[in-house]
Amino acid sequence: MSAVSSSLPVPDQTIGVAIIGAGERGIYYVGSRMAELAGETGLRIIVVHDRLPDRTALAAEHLTNLYIQAGLDHQVEASDSMKAAIEREDVDLVLVTTHTNAHLEPVEIAAKAGKRIYLDKPISVTLKDAEAIADVEKASGKPIMMGFTRRYERPWIEAFNLARNGRIGDPQMVLLRSVIPYTRYLQLWHRTNAASGGAINDKGSHHFDVLNWVTGARPVSLSAFGGRSEIFKADPDAPERCSECSRDCPYRRHETLIDIAEGVARVPNKSWLTATAPEDRNDNCVYLPGSDIDDHMVATVQYDNGMVATLFFAIFGPYSEDQETLEIIGSAGRLRMERASGAIDLVSDYGRKREVIPMASPDRDSSHFGADKELVRSLRRLVDGDVPPVGVAQGVASLRLVTAAHKSLSSGGRTVNLETLEFI
Repeated sequence: MSAVSSSLPVPDQTIGVAIIGAGERGIYYVGSRMAELAGETGLRIIVVHDRLPDRTALAAEHLTNLYIQAGLDHQVEASDSMKAAIEREDVDLVLVTTHTNAHLEPVEIAAKAGKRIYLDKPISVTLKDAEAIADVEKASGKPIMMGFTRRYERPWIEAFNLARNGRIGDPQMVLLRSVIPYTRYLQLWHRTNAASGGAINDKGSHHFDVLNWVTGARPVSLSAFGGRSEIFKADPDAPERCSECSRDCPYRRHETLIDIAEGVARVPNKSWLTATAPEDRNDNCVYLPGSDIDDHMVATVQYDNGMVATLFFAIFGPYSEDQETLEIIGSAGRLRMERASGAIDLVSDYGRKREVIPMASPDRDSSHFGADKELVRSLRRLVDGDVPPVGVAQGVASLRLVTAAHKSLSSGGRTVNLETLEFI
């Protein structure tokens, strides 16, 4: 994939879609972009299912309204049965956007029913489930597309191409810096490792996939330092959720700078307000006891081609425009890509040349800086028979690094062999 395409030919047929998991990702990011691009792609969301009936109904209503706004007379249905929703004859493509620990079952049902499948990242919480998903894909004979958004995002693709075309010589080192104040990982269902694998899986899976993608090599070993800081130390006296709290708090959900910047300065629908279980709310207090996820890490990966890659990661820190950057050092130059602006600062010819290349997507004001719209276009191409930009093999590979990182963190930084996942 060398460039992000801006459009598809006007479709001569529509494609029926089922969304399994009516949370923020499935409905208010991918699903919403799908409805907005319906005239271009021909994708039609037929049915939505979630384990929470009220969330299912509200999601269907939201998507139906988007189709109306797009000038289409199309009704999205709510289903109380995951199996029935997937197996409908008018469904061609299934989007699996459940909690991460619940990915395997809908993938199995969809593959058995002969559907095309999109699986959101991370692939799973456990390698056992990830390898089972890989077996399902192999048996079906149809590639499963995964949602590592940076693979669909223009500046990342161009940085990859520049690193591979000789402009900086032979790549030697990679640094991915991600300091994003995503305290929401403590406020949503991600707050337990059992459900999500924590921030290091949910967000770090993106980053480890980028490191594997850019190096183009087999990872050999990993060591990681970090864990859980004292910043979010449990406070049993704090109110359980933001909507019940009158404290002066910089982390109040939907009021932080990052929430406002990313367009989530509101509750998607009232189901999050009426939910009582911590895993169903989206405004848990960051100090609520029971969360066991890590909030920062520095991980270094050695690859078999000699390249070294480091992930510098934290979900706390100040909001800033350079909160995620990718730097690749080569034998004759270097590049530094800033995600928010889309700009690539390229130094080449041993420092004799320098240029700043603007690579922001025309859709950059949309979710994930335009990546979600390109992802939706890629979904149409998947149904038409194209090989997806990223799939299950990359999902398993990323989870191996996540698994090794968790193991290294818990041991105080001991190096893990990425073939055996044992300490060296």
